Amino acid sequence: MTINCKGQLINLSSPKVMGILNITPDSFYDGGKHKDEKSILHHVEHMLNEGATFIDVGAYSSRPNADHVSETDELRRILPIVNLILKAFPSTLLSIDTFRSHVAKQCIEAGAALINDISAGQLDDTMLKTIADLHVPYIMMHMRGTPQTMQQQTNYDNLVKDVLFYFSERIAAAKALGIIDVIIDPGFGFAKTLEQNYELLSKLELFKIIEKPLLVGVSRKSMIYKILETSANKALNGTSVLNTVALQKGASILRVHDVKEAIECIKLTELLSC
Repeated sequence: MTINCKGQLINLSSPKVMGILNITPDSFYDGGKHKDEKSILHHVEHMLNEGATFIDVGAYSSRPNADHVSETDELRRILPIVNLILKAFPSTLLSIDTFRSHVAKQCIEAGAALINDISAGQLDDTMLKTIADLHVPYIMMHMRGTPQTMQQQTNYDNLVKDVLFYFSERIAAAKALGIIDVIIDPGFGFAKTLEQNYELLSKLELFKIIEKPLLVGVSRKSMIYKILETSANKALNGTSVLNTVALQKGASILRVHDVKEAIECIKLTELLSC
C-alpha cells in the first residue's frame, strides 16, 4: 500500500510512525508543553531524528470534554507553526489534525501533506469536497458526536460491525468525490468505553477487509493508564505493548508521543513476520 504525499510515494507495507505535536494548552498528555518556537522546533527535530515519517500537528484538543476552540483561534494557533516547521525542515510531511475544511485548505496551501480528521467529514459538510480538490491523503477516524459529547454515545449493536459499516459508508462517500488515498483510524477512546477499546483492539485484524491502511493511536491514553492504575506520564511501557499488538494485527501507522520506542516496536515485530 502506498500514499502520495506531495509527489512522494510512501510505502506503508512497512509500518511507519507519526509523531504527535500538540500545540493546544489542554491536551491530555502534553498540553501546553510546546508553546514557543524553540521548544516546538526542538521537539519536531527530535521526532524526525528518531525516525518519524509524519508529524501530526493539532491545535484543537479532542480529549473528552475538551474546550471548544473557534475556527479563528485554531487557524491563529496552527498556521504559524506549519510555516515555522516547514521553513526549518522543508521536507517534513506534516499531517494536520483538524475536522474543519477551511483549516485543512489553508494548511495544505501552506505546505502540509495530509489531513487527519477525527470526524471523517461528519463535522464539516465541505471537508470531503475540500480533500478531493486538494488531492491529499485523508485519515478518517471513527467517532460519534463531538469531543464534548462522544462519551455519552457508546451504545452499539455490534461494536466492530458498526465501526466497519461506518467506514464503508465514509469511504464510499470519499471515493465518489475522487479521493484516492484514504487511511482509517478506529478511534480508540472516541465514543468507546474502556472495555470497547480492548474489544476493538482484540479484533483489529478484521479491519483488513476494508483494504485501506490502518492507523492506530493509543499512545498514553486512559485505556492504558486506567487499567495499570497509573498516569499518562507513566504509560509508555503500556503504550509499547499495545502498539506491538496493533502491529501484529495489521497497523500501518502508529500515531505516538514517543517515536523512538514505536520504531523499536516496528523493528522487532517485523522480524516475527520474516
